[in-house]
Amino acid sequence: MDREKIYENLAKYASLKGIFLNKDKEFVMQIIDGLLKNEERYGYRCCPCRLASGDKEKDKDIICPCVYSLEDIKEYGRCYCGLYVSQDFNEGKIPYKIVPERRKKGR
Repeated sequence: MDREKIYENLAKYASLKGIFLNKDKEFVMQIIDGLLKNEERYGYRCCPCRLASGDKEKDKDIICPCVYSLEDIKEYGRCYCGLYVSQDFNEGKIPYKIVPERRKKGR
């Protein structure tokens, strides 16, 4: 699947959830590149901002969109990697803050 098609699919998912893709399309494309690289490595699109184990069952919580994303967006205006954001974040109404890792260590 090409990058633009993945972008469209991610945007559709975001719309269904009432969230948005980061307005910085170049940044989003870099995240997509990371997702594709992880799919090539592991066989699934896990978050490129986290260290995957290579075991799909152990990594199921970080397969994009990760299980933490909606909670992160609600609290910080963006998910851990910044791919998915709130409208307020895209409009600059929420200051940039580092999203803490919610994933338990050792996963």
